[in-house]
Amino acid sequence: MTRIPLLAAVSALALAFTGASSSAQAADTGASARKIHESLLTLDTHLDTPANFGRPGWDILDRHDAAKDGSQIDYPRMVEGGLDGGFFAIYTPQGPRTPEATRAARDAALIRGVEIREMVAKHGDKFGLALKADDAATIAAQGKRVVFMSIENSYPIDGDVTLLSSFYALGVRISGLAHFKNNDMADSATDKPEWHGLSPLGKQFVAEANRLGVVLDGSHSSDDVLDQLIALSKTPVILTHSGCKAVFDHPRNVDDARIKALADSGGVIQVDAYSSYLIDTPKIPEREAAMAALMAKVGARNKMTEEQRAAFMAERNAIDAKWPVTKATFQDFMNHLNHALKVAGVDHVGIGIDFDGGGGVTGLNDASDYWKISQALLNEGYTKADLEKIWSGNVLRLLRAAEAAKAPTG
Repeated sequence: MTRIPLLAAVSALALAFTGASSSAQAADTGASARKIHESLLTLDTHLDTPANFGRPGWDILDRHDAAKDGSQIDYPRMVEGGLDGGFFAIYTPQGPRTPEATRAARDAALIRGVEIREMVAKHGDKFGLALKADDAATIAAQGKRVVFMSIENSYPIDGDVTLLSSFYALGVRISGLAHFKNNDMADSATDKPEWHGLSPLGKQFVAEANRLGVVLDGSHSSDDVLDQLIALSKTPVILTHSGCKAVFDHPRNVDDARIKALADSGGVIQVDAYSSYLIDTPKIPEREAAMAALMAKVGARNKMTEEQRAAFMAERNAIDAKWPVTKATFQDFMNHLNHALKVAGVDHVGIGIDFDGGGGVTGLNDASDYWKISQALLNEGYTKADLEKIWSGNVLRLLRAAEAAKAPTG
């Protein structure tokens, strides 16, 4: 990587020769950054937005307000922030590990996958479904937003790893293993060790993902799982939304040795913006109890009417006001991103903010803010070529590797 503080140098020369004010200099720098950002293919590898697709009255073409309904991604704000698309997650919360519960999780995940495809079909003039790495550029060239599909938490597949072929046929191209709790596939980073990495079923899952051409995602899984994924997978592994343990020591974050091992194996870490993973946010028991009571009262949030959601947001905001917690800032996010770039290099880092899944920090609140990341990276001295890799080149390389290594069909 060639680190040339291009924007800073240009702005300094302009200031020296024209005597422009600092505000004009800032405006020029921002405009230059925005122009470069708009020229890139920008993909976020972890969008939890499909959780909104089943909400009564919610439409991705409408501009929403995170403060009013919690929504952070929609078409107008994607355009405003210069986000071309990304990986729309089929997320399933971990439930009981029984055959009946697993089947229910399978059905819910399949329905969520269908909802993603229905959204694309309904708004085919604005969105395009990507099934191969090369589809992304084609769709973006048509002026549409790119929709890849991913799985967060393999719980719906715990009963039968061959179900992954059904999700692949639906469009899934990246799949994680665990979430907040252990499952029958793997240990979670935020649970006590059970399998000490992958279970025997989890190792079968790795082989099946490789056979199909699905990229394996180690985010939320334990350190042992990441080690074993790197060792067992025939193609490079991704962390779709993770942070750096050296910046903040949290179980969800990854230490430098593993970031280097991931990079050495060809893999990629996509840095998230989940506040409590970026900085220390001490727990407040009263707040947690109030929030738990609220969540128990409202039930399934994706079934709320807009009026019910407004009432829910009002109660949640009241809890935030009564027991405020420190929220990470854009600079805290950049600290993790810059550290990952320093340790792994520009060929092995990307962006996975975790919007609509709890992500978002002060200054990086919703999809309208994506371009700020490019501005910050350019100010750090990274080049346009570097940004092309960070924003999409690296993850698309992994997809191409999985496509090339998949088992032949027919």
